[in-house]
Amino acid sequence: MINCIIIDDEPLAIEKLENYISKLPELTLLKTFNSGISAISFFKTNSVDLLFLDIEMKELTGIQLLESVSINSKVVITSAYKEYAIKGFELKVSDYLLKPITFERFVKAYDKVVEELNQINGTPNHKRIFVKTEYRLEGIETSNILYIEGMGDYRRIVTTQNKIMTLQSFAELANLLPMKLFCRVHKSFIVAVDKVEKIERNRITIKEKLIPISELYSNIFFDKINK
Repeated sequence: MINCIIIDDEPLAIEKLENYISKLPELTLLKTFNSGISAISFFKTNSVDLLFLDIEMKELTGIQLLESVSINSKVVITSAYKEYAIKGFELKVSDYLLKPITFERFVKAYDKVVEELNQINGTPNHKRIFVKTEYRLEGIETSNILYIEGMGDYRRIVTTQNKIMTLQSFAELANLLPMKLFCRVHKSFIVAVDKVEKIERNRITIKEKLIPISELYSNIFFDKINK
């Protein structure tokens, strides 16, 4: 998971970013701020992986914040003014999004951040997770997971060995999974990227199971498999 915060003095801009973040299971929004000053103390006591930062704000601009405060997180600037782009990249921001921001452009910035974090942290590996079933915690090797399917109130985890039913949400499961190795492709499906056998007419085949790719998640999925 990648933890992020938003600093922007425009409520509508914050609302749009919140909406985009909610569509990416790998992103967790910790908090939003309407000024850089109000966020300074948060940086001192919390670990932040990614900051979405506006430039033109009262009291303290985004550029001034980057120049005056030690920020270890990745930074994506979100601004209506393109003239700050050169200064932003001088301060080594990961990307510069010009408002109004489309979801497709947002995903590209996110993918760039993921790539940078992977270079720092190394390539993610499969691991053992524990999922809540009706009576117990079931241990699952993520390398055995083929896909996860939503079935009403339940999620069905299909592995190379068995099928496990859980009431845990997609968001909860995404928190457990190494999501660099998995991808949400539909409101009802998460797939293991390395288990995809073929893709035809916006449908994925995994062990004879046809899984639809929705328009909402298609760019994320194709960007991930083409890396």
